[in-house]
Amino acid sequence: MSQSGNKFIKSMSLINLLPQTIKEELSSKSLLKVISGLNNFEVQSVKLISEAASLGGADLIDIACKPELVERAIEISSLPVCVSSVEPKLFIDSVKAGASLIEIGNYDTFYSQGINFSDKKVLNLTKETRDLLPEIPLSVTVPHTMSIDKQVDLAIKLVEEGVDIIQTEGGVSSNPYSPGIQGFFEKSVPTLAATYAIYKEFEKQSLNIPIMSASGLSEVSCPLAISCGASAVGVGSVVNKLDNLISMIAVVRSLKESLKNSIIREKIS
Repeated sequence: MSQSGNKFIKSMSLINLLPQTIKEELSSKSLLKVISGLNNFEVQSVKLISEAASLGGADLIDIACKPELVERAIEISSLPVCVSSVEPKLFIDSVKAGASLIEIGNYDTFYSQGINFSDKKVLNLTKETRDLLPEIPLSVTVPHTMSIDKQVDLAIKLVEEGVDIIQTEGGVSSNPYSPGIQGFFEKSVPTLAATYAIYKEFEKQSLNIPIMSASGLSEVSCPLAISCGASAVGVGSVVNKLDNLISMIAVVRSLKESLKNSIIREKIS
């Protein structure tokens, strides 16, 4: 068997290490991840977002890579915790604190500083992370600053390195010209386009690797992500920009409901 084949089998086994609820939601293509932000180290903010995610029916909370935040999120929420970082060594203590999934990505805050991530940089971070934590499920975000064909190429290389979940992004780069529902569609286009392109290549190569669409998604566009081939969606600002628990819970519930309804419609059709 080829080296990439061996890595693929390893990747599948690590998916099996995820909590049962996560595996079930990935399988049914209805997983909802709420993102608090890679650089959000405010304990109260993370606790509030984690509580809203749990009470609203989300499946996973994605927080900054800090053990204290992992512990607080676990205390306040019943949800599995994913930690995001671009510094592999930081993952170690957060995993010890209880994180179920680690993620290279959520690059949005870096783009505003003029910092971009090349395919070489992402691959090096992936290899370093795998060397440090070879038995922990790993998600990696494909930077939207690359052309679509390069995003697809990078996704394939990441799978060969044993990555378990590929995440797309793009909301920050999108500037909607229209208000309301049309604006929601416009903002989601970059991540949806990347999701579809990567999914079609995975399908062509018979790679059963989950894709998570993230960045710029809303209740309106989450079902479109599933239609484009995603098994999961990640949402951040649509929830964490709110300043009270009740509003956050309501948004999370509507997002999860939109995913459930999209699956029902697919089964009917």
